[in-house]
Amino acid sequence: MKTTNKYIVLSILFIVPLLFYIFLSMGMNNFAKLPVLTNNVVDVSIVDKNYKFEGKISIVLFPGSKPELVKGEIFNLNQKIYKPFYGFKDFQMIVVCPEESKTQIIKIQKALGNYTDMLRWNFMFAKDEVVKALYDSFNTNESLDANLHTSMAFIIDKELNLRGRTDDKDMADGKLFGYNMGSVGELNDKMKDDVKVVLAEYRLALKKNSADRKK
Repeated sequence: MKTTNKYIVLSILFIVPLLFYIFLSMGMNNFAKLPVLTNNVVDVSIVDKNYKFEGKISIVLFPGSKPELVKGEIFNLNQKIYKPFYGFKDFQMIVVCPEESKTQIIKIQKALGNYTDMLRWNFMFAKDEVVKALYDSFNTNESLDANLHTSMAFIIDKELNLRGRTDDKDMADGKLFGYNMGSVGELNDKMKDDVKVVLAEYRLALKKNSADRKK
């Protein structure tokens, strides 16, 4: 009886890791990736040469020329998206602002810093036409408002593609280009899940590449 139990334990120790490896390998082909809605957006380096989208998973927002009026959106995003994910080294927050908003943005930065590690928050300023050019390259179904603001936060992947949904039940055409920062529910129920999917994509790819190199 003891011998039988020993073989059972040994079989489990051998089979479980094997099944896990097979699962990872199959996952690379069958994993439900987050759709690409816009290819090759303009890189944020046009705004600030110290930053780029390439090689990073970026959450991008446009608070406009009067950010104090919409700071609640930034705080929502901080709580629901930034805090759960800022520990990933290839994750970053990109806030693109008109030059005239600098004084207000500094106040918002200080307020966030009172209870947040600001490590991956990046604020940058540009002329109005540059802000608009970057946003227009996202090719969404909405325009910036008169203050160069949108309530939408966007996911840009490491290859400069805008990710989102093509089958969202709340959108008439199913396309969800960005996530409403004014809605805690949408950030929590949709955006958080979608960021997890994108992060998982790259981690699975990394594991597969590592496994391939060992062969």
